[in-house]
Amino acid sequence: MKVKYFSDTDTALVEFTSKDVAETKEISENIYVDLDADGNLVSMTIEHARANAHLEEFSFQEVAR
Repeated sequence: MKVKYFSDTDTALVEFTSKDVAETKEISENIYVDLDADGNLVSMTIEHARANAHLEEFSFQEVAR
């Protein structure tokens, strides 16, 4: 998984896989998801990310099962 933040447009892109995008769905006015040909999540785009995703701070934690 990769998370990219574009400060010039205040956009966050979360990439879950590198598969080709077959369809993009609008979840809300500022959130879009990209799906592969099988309907699986490829990536998610969050516009106005600081306000919509509270990106003042970002951390990653892997939790063991």
